[in-house]
Amino acid sequence: MELVYLAGILLSLLAAAFWAVHNLAVRIATVEAGVADAITVVMVTNVAVLAPAALVVHYPDYGLSPVSAGAFIGAGVSGLLLGRIFLFKGIRTIGASRATPVVAASTLISAVLAVQFLDETLTPARIGGILLIVGGIGALSWLMATDDGAAPSFREVGVALSLPLGAALFIGIEPILVRVGLDAGTPVLVGLTVMTVTALVGYISYRRLRGDVIRVPAAGATRRWYVIAGLSSTFGLAAYFAALEAAPVVVVIPIIQLSPLLVIAASALFLPRSLERVTWKLVAAALVVIIGATLVSLTG
Repeated sequence: MELVYLAGILLSLLAAAFWAVHNLAVRIATVEAGVADAITVVMVTNVAVLAPAALVVHYPDYGLSPVSAGAFIGAGVSGLLLGRIFLFKGIRTIGASRATPVVAASTLISAVLAVQFLDETLTPARIGGILLIVGGIGALSWLMATDDGAAPSFREVGVALSLPLGAALFIGIEPILVRVGLDAGTPVLVGLTVMTVTALVGYISYRRLRGDVIRVPAAGATRRWYVIAGLSSTFGLAAYFAALEAAPVVVVIPIIQLSPLLVIAASALFLPRSLERVTWKLVAAALVVIIGATLVSLTG
């Protein structure tokens, strides 16, 4: 039992690292290229890796029921489609080091929905965590509006923050639907395959309705970063759900919240200042959001 628990912790750390790589790769890839192609490549990569694995590992009984299929389809639309669109656009607009901590507020959304639909309780510690999340996001907002150089207006900051906040909303809904699907007896790989196929079909359909040309990016550095983002998100998803099978949610989710810190640290160390400007105030505000998200997650 202790080894399984330890495996859950290690898988959670691995998932946090993969998500940090994913967000940084998206940031680099979308400097000179559009968000649409990045989303397409990441989604295709998810399906290309997960679907064959699910078909082989769980053949011939895939454990799908109408309830679990509906739950995973909903999770795919919410987290992997809408959440990803808002996340990618947020990263491109305000940077990975600013968008990622705001998206950590998805923990707050999940907690509120869990109280409403899964009969969980809102403890004083969770209320404190909510206040820290709100305060941290407010601090990030202020820092963006008072940054050196041509400072944007608070209205512009609000519009920019609406993107990662939208991502937080949709990503926060996803775990509730995933829990319904898993509780119905569907294996993790099968559920992930349903989610990723749903997201890919939905996104391609959306782009076709808009009349967009769907193309594979030309060979080069940009496409390599697209593929890195796709692979890291795929392995991050797999590690995250595997962690949930091995350890309690209250252990896994706080560890996942280390991802924003990894993004900020990597941005400061490896990205040029013109691409990601990381200050100690930004780090402090991000820590407030992450501590708040951890409090919301740790108390039940």
